[in-house]
Amino acid sequence: MNTTPTAASEPGAGFLGHPRGLYVCFATELWERFSFYGMKYLLLLYLTKYHLFSDEGGLEVLGGYAALVYAMPVIGGLLADRYLGMRKAVIFGGILLALGHLGMAVEGEQARSVNGEVVRDEGALQVFYFSLALIVMGVGFLKPNISTIVGRLYAADDPRRDAGFTIFYMGINIGAFTATLLCGYLGETYGWRYGFGAAGVGMVIGLLTFLQGQKHLQGHAEPGDPQVLRAPSPIGLSMEWTIYLGALAGVVVAWQMLQFHGAVGIALNTLSLAVLAGLAWFITVKCNPVERSRMLVLIILTLSTVVFWSLFEQGAASMTLYADRVMDRRIFGLELTAAQFGSLNALFIFLFAPLFAWLWTSLGRRGLEPSTPVKFSLGIAQAGLGFGALIIGASMPDEAGLVAGYWMVLAYLLHTTGELCLSPVGLSAVTKLAVPSVVGVMMGSWFLATAYSEFVAAQLAKLAAVETVDGAVTDVGLALASYTELFSSLLYFGLGVGALLLLLSPLLKRMMHGVH
Repeated sequence: MNTTPTAASEPGAGFLGHPRGLYVCFATELWERFSFYGMKYLLLLYLTKYHLFSDEGGLEVLGGYAALVYAMPVIGGLLADRYLGMRKAVIFGGILLALGHLGMAVEGEQARSVNGEVVRDEGALQVFYFSLALIVMGVGFLKPNISTIVGRLYAADDPRRDAGFTIFYMGINIGAFTATLLCGYLGETYGWRYGFGAAGVGMVIGLLTFLQGQKHLQGHAEPGDPQVLRAPSPIGLSMEWTIYLGALAGVVVAWQMLQFHGAVGIALNTLSLAVLAGLAWFITVKCNPVERSRMLVLIILTLSTVVFWSLFEQGAASMTLYADRVMDRRIFGLELTAAQFGSLNALFIFLFAPLFAWLWTSLGRRGLEPSTPVKFSLGIAQAGLGFGALIIGASMPDEAGLVAGYWMVLAYLLHTTGELCLSPVGLSAVTKLAVPSVVGVMMGSWFLATAYSEFVAAQLAKLAAVETVDGAVTDVGLALASYTELFSSLLYFGLGVGALLLLLSPLLKRMMHGVH
C-alpha cells in the first residue's frame, strides 16, 4: 500500500492558502539566489582588480565556473530522483554552498607588480578555486531539487499550482535583486571579503531556514526507495554515503578544471558532440515522421538558446568591465558600483513579467499569440538590440570620455524583455516537443546548451580584452573603442540570428504538428 502523502492531504495551508512548504522553499531559494548573485557580478572584478588577472585569464575562470554551474544540476537532479530524494539533496547542496561562499571571503594578499611580473598569493587563490568548486557542486544538488519540491507540494490538477510557482520565482528575483545591490556595494566599497562574506551569510540563513522548515514538506521530498539508499555500494559504503563521497571527489575534479583553462571547453565540446550524435541516431532510427519533425524543431530551438544566453550573459562579463572602466555610473541621482548594475535584470523582471504574462494571454484569446519560434526570434533580436543601446551611448561620451549610465539601463531593459520572450517558454517546449521516452535526455540537453552558452559568452567577451595596469585601464578611449567593436558584432549577430529564426518560423510551426 502506498503511504506517500499527497498534496491534498496537508492538514493546513499557510499564507494566501498555499502549502507552508512553499514558503520554506521560497525562503531557501531566495537566500540561495542571494548568495549566487551576490558573488556573480563581483567575480570578474575581483580577479582583475585584486588578483590582477588579465581580462582573458579572468574571463576563462568566469566562463568555466558558469558553465560548470549550469551543467551540474543535470547530475544532481538525476541522483535525487533515483536515490537521495530532494530533501537530502537540498541539505547536502546547501552545506557545500555555504562552505563555498564563506571560503570566497578569504582574500589573501593583494597581488602586486614586481619588476613587470605579477606576484599573487597562490595559497589564497587555491582556496578561491576550491570554494568555486564547492559552489559548483552545491548548486548541482540544490538548484534542480528545490524546484521539484515545489511541484510536488501540489496535485497535478491543483488550481493553486501556477500561482505557487509564481510566488517561488518571485523569491529568486528578490534574492538576485537585493544581493547584487548589497554584495556589489560591500565588495567594491569596503572590500571584496565583505561582499563575498555577505553572500556566504545569506546561504547559511537559507540552509538553516530549510532545516527548520523540513516538517512542512509533508514527506514529498523523501527518497523513493530508502532501502536502495541504505544498500551497500560496490565500494562497501551505503549508496547514500557513496554519493556524498563521489560528490566530494567531483569537487576536487572541478577544483582542478577551473585552474586549467582548456579543460572545461574540451569537456563541453566532447559532451556536446556526443549528445548531438546520439540525438541524430535516435531521430533517424527510432522516430516516426511526426516525432522526427518535432525533435528537429526542438534541437533548432535549443541551439538558438546558445546564441541568446551567450549575448545575455555578457552582463557578468564584458558589460561589467564596461561599467567599471568606461561608464559614468551615476543614474537617477545615485552612483552605483559596476557590479550593482546587474540588479537591473531582476528589477525589470519584477516590473515586466506580469505585463508579458497578460500580453500573451490577451493575444492568445484573440488567436494572435506568437508561436514559440517567433518568441525565440524576438528574444534573440532584443538581446542584440541591447548592445545597440551601448553603441549609441559610446557615440556621445562626456568630457572625460565616459558613457552615460542610462544607456546601460536601456541595455538591461532590452535584454530582460528578450529573456521574458524566450526563457518562460523554453522548458515548456522541451516537455511538449520531445518524444516521451527521451524527455529527460532533452531536458539535460537544454541545460547543457545553457552551460555551453556560458562558456561561449566568456570567449566572446575576450574579443574586447584590454591591457590594464594594476587592474585599471590606462586609455579610456581605446578601451571604449574595443568594447564598441565587440558590441557592434554582437548587435548584428543577434539581429541576424533573430531574423533568420523569424524567417524559418512558419516552417518550424508546421513541423511542430499542432503543438503550441
